[in-house]
Amino acid sequence: MSYYEERRADQAAKAEQKRLTARHDEELRAERQKEADERAARLREQARADRQAERQDRQQRRAERAERRKEVLTPAEIYRRGTLAVVTASGLASLPAQVMHFVRISAMLLPLPLALEGLAWVMAAGVAYADARHLPGWVRWLLRSLIAASAAFAASINYGYGLSLTAQGLTVADARAVGLGLAAVTLLGPVAFEIRQWVSTLDAATGAVDPDRLRHSRRRSRHHRKVVRIADRLVSAAPFGDLDRQEAFERAWSIVHGCPEPGMTPKLHKQAAKSTDKMHKARPLKDTDRAKKRSTADIDKSTLPLPDRSSTPAPAAELAPGPPKVDLTKHTHTPTLPVTPVRSAPIAPERVAAAESGRPRRVTGKVPAAARSAWSPRSPEQLLAEARSVTADWPIEDLTAEGIRKAVRTAPAKARELREILRAERTDGDGQSPEAA
Repeated sequence: MSYYEERRADQAAKAEQKRLTARHDEELRAERQKEADERAARLREQARADRQAERQDRQQRRAERAERRKEVLTPAEIYRRGTLAVVTASGLASLPAQVMHFVRISAMLLPLPLALEGLAWVMAAGVAYADARHLPGWVRWLLRSLIAASAAFAASINYGYGLSLTAQGLTVADARAVGLGLAAVTLLGPVAFEIRQWVSTLDAATGAVDPDRLRHSRRRSRHHRKVVRIADRLVSAAPFGDLDRQEAFERAWSIVHGCPEPGMTPKLHKQAAKSTDKMHKARPLKDTDRAKKRSTADIDKSTLPLPDRSSTPAPAAELAPGPPKVDLTKHTHTPTLPVTPVRSAPIAPERVAAAESGRPRRVTGKVPAAARSAWSPRSPEQLLAEARSVTADWPIEDLTAEGIRKAVRTAPAKARELREILRAERTDGDGQSPEAA
């Protein structure tokens, strides 16, 4: 090989190596780019998932806040919290005037206004406790009287303090307005708290009972005072829990009105009977006329000519035409009409026999020989001749025992024998007679 050829071969090898290197670098760059794209896609997907989760979290928090606001902003919650706010404002407005009034007299009287206000609120809490424990009513009224006494005394002190402000430069009208305002605020807190407790007690009492049931009980007590009074006595006389109030009311109703069905009285029963009688009398005559027409049509059908069976031997009881059967029970207020039997003209004997054949007859004993059928069994020769004549044009494939049995009406065993004989006649062909076969 010459120098130039070797040089060209080296250059070609270098070019091929350079091309392979460039191709490898391009593949590496593509692989890195693919990995970078996948990494960026994963980051974008993660960021999208994070944003979605954050959005859902915000929506959930927003829904929870809305639910809390819905629970807080209910009328019952607003009333409860508003009452507490009014009570707090009342205490904050009335207590400083009382403190200044007693401190101006002596510094040692500082605990007195606190005890006065505290007594009112402690007694108010005692009323709530008595309602919760279902204590007797006199306990609640005693506590309420203590609340009213302490609140009235505190209001008088605040009113006097307001009038004393004239010494500080206020006019008499302004001082009286301040005193009235302080006295009203002093009374406002306990009164609002007591009203709230009263409303809560009523709500607890009516919440355990269905309003419709409670309304029905009140109407029953108002409409049937005597029955309810006796029912209450029956319940109180029975052991606790043994007699239900509804059962007691039914018993009391039966005792008072003599009727076991609640709501019905003798007067109502009499009115119902009169109304039923009037309805029967005022019933339209069209129904009665229609019933009469229907009964007349049935009678006309029953008097149609009947077949005369005198030509055929039959019992006299079967030939004598009886009175037609007309169902008049379903027609109310319809008179029963007399029915006259009419003998019909004679008809063909074969029709009478056909009509009588489907009727089951009574067994009267052993059938005599003269009345028996004249049928006699067929001999084997007759049966073979009949089978040969019936299957003369049959192909040999159709010569089956079932087909022969149905064609000549014989037993399966005899049909099989006939099949063998007929097939033997078809296959032999030597002119053998059927008797020999």
